[in-house]
Amino acid sequence: MKNTILLCTLVFGGMLISCSDRKQSDNDKEGVETSLPTLTNEVTVRTLKKGTFNHELISNGKVSADSYADLYFRTPEVIAHIWVKNGEHVRKGQKIAELDLFRLNNSLSQTKNSMKQSQLEMQDVLIGQGYSPDKTKGIPEDVMELAGVKSGYIQSKAQYESAKYDVQQATLIAPFDGVVANLFSKSHNMAKTAEPFCRIINTGDMEVDFTALESELPLVRKRDKVAIIPYAATVDECSGSVSEINPSVDDNGMVRIKAKVNGNGKLFNGMNVRVSVHRSVPDQLVIPKSAVVLRSGKQVVFTLDKGKSMWNYVTTGLENMNEYTVTDGLEEGMQVITSGNVNLAHESPVRVVKENKTVKSE
Repeated sequence: MKNTILLCTLVFGGMLISCSDRKQSDNDKEGVETSLPTLTNEVTVRTLKKGTFNHELISNGKVSADSYADLYFRTPEVIAHIWVKNGEHVRKGQKIAELDLFRLNNSLSQTKNSMKQSQLEMQDVLIGQGYSPDKTKGIPEDVMELAGVKSGYIQSKAQYESAKYDVQQATLIAPFDGVVANLFSKSHNMAKTAEPFCRIINTGDMEVDFTALESELPLVRKRDKVAIIPYAATVDECSGSVSEINPSVDDNGMVRIKAKVNGNGKLFNGMNVRVSVHRSVPDQLVIPKSAVVLRSGKQVVFTLDKGKSMWNYVTTGLENMNEYTVTDGLEEGMQVITSGNVNLAHESPVRVVKENKTVKSE
């Protein structure tokens, strides 16, 4: 009797546990179905048509002065005066610096006296040859040359001209309007003749040297407009045009290009800049960059067809800040999904929330 009662108790308990587990399982299933409903993705679309693509070639470049001059002292004398500083703007003909002129003027005076003395000796030689020194036009050229050599006049005259030139070069003058750079010498110190005293840079017309990919070379031509954006935040954007394209491709597949830029005195020699070359390319299929997503490392664009998203592998060509050109994978007239495409799959149901304008560059 006791065994019968125990068996009934175990069977009844097992039934209660089974019912409880089934009820819990039903509740869990209902919770999953409630928390994971099937949603229709909301997207925006554009009709794909051919248009003009505003190609923008972006590169890094370096600014260089279109013209500059390194100024040297010819003689190692003490620097008496320095009238300018680095970064200071100067005008053509303005004095930059000057040496102590005492020894140079003294040398000039000595060579001048020596030249006069040798000139008298040359006259004596001419008289000895039977010529009048007051009528040099009638004296043969070879006789004049011989008299100049015998008297030492030719040598003394050359020494005088050299001394005179040294005095003139003892004062450095700005050869053109520009800005002073690389000035490191101090007054009352000996000038170094092997090194430039300073450099005068013409900052009005600057040149930017940058590179472009070999594949982008057909899209760059002389006189194309360029925008120069210095990395220094204090300098505004400058404009210019392509002036030179080197017809040679280096080992890295790059081509060197130069552009003339009006720096307005704001660009410095050696400054690093970002270069943007603008050119319009007609008859292109253009899509916004937001329309392109990556799937397994490949570019994919979803198009709209009967309320569903269709998967399209594409090949893009040119690009600018906001758009691509499509060279393969899409056809004109397709409805391109431009947003809401991050989590889409092939034939996912979608709902258009906004019809944007036709895909077309302005």
